[in-house]
Amino acid sequence: MTGGTMIATEKDLRSLYAPAKERAVKKQLTSLDHHCKRFVALSPFVVLATSDAEGNMDASPRGGEPGFVKVLDDHTLILPDWSGNNRLDTFGNIVATGRVGMIFFVPGVDEAFRVNGKAGLRRDEAFTSLCEVNGRFPKLVLHVTVKEAYLHCAKAIMRAQLWAQDTRVDRKVLPTMNEMLKDQIGQMEPAEPQELMVARHKTELYSNK
Repeated sequence: MTGGTMIATEKDLRSLYAPAKERAVKKQLTSLDHHCKRFVALSPFVVLATSDAEGNMDASPRGGEPGFVKVLDDHTLILPDWSGNNRLDTFGNIVATGRVGMIFFVPGVDEAFRVNGKAGLRRDEAFTSLCEVNGRFPKLVLHVTVKEAYLHCAKAIMRAQLWAQDTRVDRKVLPTMNEMLKDQIGQMEPAEPQELMVARHKTELYSNK
């Protein structure tokens, strides 16, 4: 769709909206209080937002048992890296820019929690040892120094009805991951059935390869 009017300046953008409420401005913290720490401790899922040196963006989901992201102090979080696709998009961006944005979710809670901060990658045993799962340790951890932290209101998750049981979609409405990839990249070998893929993933959840 082409044509229409694009918003080209911040002044034009601001003219469409009322000023931010005082509470929305003041809620942004520069460290983690006990509410922030509790939210992180309950969260099994976080999305990491990064960019490369040219500003190309990436968002990557990370998950684990609640509290898999560790709070070391009022200004520091660490997140273990377990097996993935080895593209290293997120980590490559962090090496390039040293910055990350994080948004934490807790199933059943409509609010979310956001962190922006300075980021680096560490493989020191002092950090990896804090993230042990079933006798396994991550190859490295994402080390985040918190610069901004704030609770996000419930409206987006309420609109999505994200946690409502009656909005859940049967997995069968989509082809399996491997069937979709076969169409997209032209793989010739038979697509792996969904049940086998899930079973395989379960054995690899805490691999550090």
